[in-house]
Amino acid sequence: MTTKLIVDCSTGITTEVELTAEEIAERETMAAEYAVQEAAKEAEKAAKAAAKASAQAKLAALGLSADEIAAL
Repeated sequence: MTTKLIVDCSTGITTEVELTAEEIAERETMAAEYAVQEAAKEAEKAAKAAAKASAQAKLAALGLSADEIAAL
């Protein structure tokens, strides 16, 4: 079972305690939310990269050189 560490700063004593079912559920919920947020960030990053590549291809089709496109 998953545990948590409790530290009493006044005495310096540390105690390892098993997580409750509620704490485990909260931890799993937070992990799922984090995964969704990370997937959204990756999707946004991929969309920006695709848009940039598309814009560069369109500029190249207009006759601009790679150096000219990079200068923009």
